[in-house]
Amino acid sequence: MQARTFVPILAATLAAGLSTAGQAHAAPAEADARPLAARVVTYDASASAEFRAAVDRGAAIWNESVDNVELRPVAAGQRANIRVLADNGWPRALTTSLGNGTVYIGRQAVGQGYNTVRISSHELGHILGLPDRKPGPCSSLMSGSSAGVPCTNPYPDAAERAQVEGNFGLASARPAGVRHGVVMVD
Repeated sequence: MQARTFVPILAATLAAGLSTAGQAHAAPAEADARPLAARVVTYDASASAEFRAAVDRGAAIWNESVDNVELRPVAAGQRANIRVLADNGWPRALTTSLGNGTVYIGRQAVGQGYNTVRISSHELGHILGLPDRKPGPCSSLMSGSSAGVPCTNPYPDAAERAQVEGNFGLASARPAGVRHGVVMVD
């Protein structure tokens, strides 16, 4: 009699285990459907002098425009991914790798009448993996100075946003058209 009692209990236990195993197997697929967290890239604008507000606004524009990367001011005592400096030259960016480098907000362009927020957004765009697109229309952030002094558009266009999303969407992505360790002027 004990053998007969044992068999139905074993069968019930196995059936319950298979049912649970099926549910547990489905859980990773649901987890994979969740969006990944944005990669955080920190910046230090403490040496950007009179351009600090423009740099913060340029970072905020990128944060409003893309989901896969978030630009944040660096916390005290931490090392930033991006250093932002003010100098008397022309605006430029030196990328060391995707999301890392130095941005120079040059007073020469500002003195000629170029918009400081557009300059900041443009140079941060280089650090996010975008090349210059010159000549280009004002609607293209990466057209830089070729759009002329009257252009004050600091927002990336759809193609630029998509490229940054792609750059930060894949763990091993290396942006096309951007060479690291090379200074990109304007």
